Amino acid sequence: MTKIMFVCHGNICRSPMAEFILKDLAKKQGRENDFLIKSSATSTEEIWDGIGNPVYPPAKAELARHGISCEGKRAVQLSPFDYDKYDLFIGMDSMNIRNMHRILGGDPDGKIRKLMDYTIKGGDVADPWYTRCFDVTYRDVLAGCEGLLAKINEER
Repeated sequence: MTKIMFVCHGNICRSPMAEFILKDLAKKQGRENDFLIKSSATSTEEIWDGIGNPVYPPAKAELARHGISCEGKRAVQLSPFDYDKYDLFIGMDSMNIRNMHRILGGDPDGKIRKLMDYTIKGGDVADPWYTRCFDVTYRDVLAGCEGLLAKINEER
């Protein structure tokens, strides 16, 4: 089983979009049982008294437009204890990558990657919290997840 943790700043837009898009892609390939797919935040900005906020409504709506539900997902923070539990940590942008290294205490096993590195485009997934372009984020995340899944399938 391949265990993947998607990571962004608040765990209410990009990383939950990636979590549920990859779950959907794996299910469409009949491989949903081959993966454990989760998402988390590098910050606690969306977590109050230990309870995370739900997926941001425009992100949730964009997923729904594509037939993907993220019902029940609430923001959680990445923990140093996660490093030994997951095979890959996929960040959405360069700042996420820096913060993941800080939170996880480095990356001795080379598990930290950036989602767009699985595409020909490269770069960062723009944060739709600021851009308001949830459709663009969806397309970038989908491309990254398709590339990631292709890479995993290639390595099987």
